[in-house]
Amino acid sequence: MNGAVLLFLGLGLLEAEGRCFLNRTQKHCVCYNLSEESVGSIIQCFPASVVEFRGGELERYIAFPITDLDTSTTEMLGSLVIRKIIFGDLLVPEILLARVLRFFSYTQVQELAFESCVFEGRGNWDEMADQNLPILSLHFHNVTSAPLTGREQDLSSLSSWLETLQELAVTGSHVTSLPCGIGRVFRALRSLDMAQNSLGDESLMPTFCKGAFPQLQVLSLQRNNLTSYHSVCESMQLLPELQHLDLSQNKFMADPSSSCQFPVSLQILNLSNTGLDEVLTPLPPHLEVLDLSCNHLHAVDISLSSLKKLFLSQNVLQAAPSIRNYPMLDTLHLDNNLITELPGDEVKLLGHLQDVAAAGNPYNCSCSGAGGLQALAGTGHLGQGWPRDYVCHSPPRYQGRLVKEVPVSVLQCNSAAVIAPLCIALASLGVAGAICLVRSRPGLIRPCHRV
Repeated sequence: MNGAVLLFLGLGLLEAEGRCFLNRTQKHCVCYNLSEESVGSIIQCFPASVVEFRGGELERYIAFPITDLDTSTTEMLGSLVIRKIIFGDLLVPEILLARVLRFFSYTQVQELAFESCVFEGRGNWDEMADQNLPILSLHFHNVTSAPLTGREQDLSSLSSWLETLQELAVTGSHVTSLPCGIGRVFRALRSLDMAQNSLGDESLMPTFCKGAFPQLQVLSLQRNNLTSYHSVCESMQLLPELQHLDLSQNKFMADPSSSCQFPVSLQILNLSNTGLDEVLTPLPPHLEVLDLSCNHLHAVDISLSSLKKLFLSQNVLQAAPSIRNYPMLDTLHLDNNLITELPGDEVKLLGHLQDVAAAGNPYNCSCSGAGGLQALAGTGHLGQGWPRDYVCHSPPRYQGRLVKEVPVSVLQCNSAAVIAPLCIALASLGVAGAICLVRSRPGLIRPCHRV
């Protein structure tokens, strides 16, 4: 037990009086400003799978003696079910972090997160050389530290661990670039989240240099300072395993035509909320999911034979794109555009989709317009919002009514289709009646006689 206490004292948060609170249902424990007197409350967190430490300054513990743990203590640490540890609202001296990080090798912690922390000074990471840790996921959000440039040697000492890391997130931390050498350390990384930073077009090529992130599959560059779609395409050339790219909430400008091609492995591309008034090209050749929602698109005239999911909500489309351009499509979202009607031939094709959403459009509830949507709803594939968010804007007699309530019977929508056959039937009955009358009274019609 003393070893466990030392671990949390060394990592931890001994500043003001505090306690730990365990939610047994969620197996989540939060500790606030622990002091040496109340550190025993950490025991409450031992049944938790997620533990948070909030608040405190660690400078006074830089000289805290940390020794190797005895066998019984390491066995106890290895038996804990804690899988994720979160440190928040802390001033963290790097030298202290470097000395205690090796304690995680005795645990089963797989995820380590720092939120709203300030990293101070520079640690000596030599003790971590050739040290393996069970941590596979590392997250930093809203953190402040010294610039990453020139820290390659520090990461080299951590390479035995970082080479096995699978997820890395550095979000909301004003990062402007990642040195090329840092990316080369993360040889097994599958997911990299760099959202809400200050990455610009000029920083992408150095970050994703040759040999950097060779196994990367998922990359988020959401909400940075990117403006050139061509620069993004060029910088992705050396990521041969990339499958999912999130570029949302950047502001892309129209680039001149480019021959650049995204990696053929790329299947998911998010370009939502990027200020587009036209679809940018080139698009990845084997794309399966494309998100173009929350833009200013007036039309979508592209053809992607492998596309399965297309998201176009919150644009200014006046017509749905031709479904014939996407033979594999199973999901289409068209909510909140300016679409007045889904053409009848397209509606028949839409019926083969599994998920169609088209709420919030100004529908013309003519017989064909209302009938097409009602037929689509009848397939069971019309998404959330039906019927309450499908409202008629025209003609005037139906304005404000739900599309579902518009009568679309054959008699009301195509009276000619009913009246014409009826007239023909009546005429046929008249002719048949006359013939029967003649046959029943042969003398009724007399032959003409010559004078």
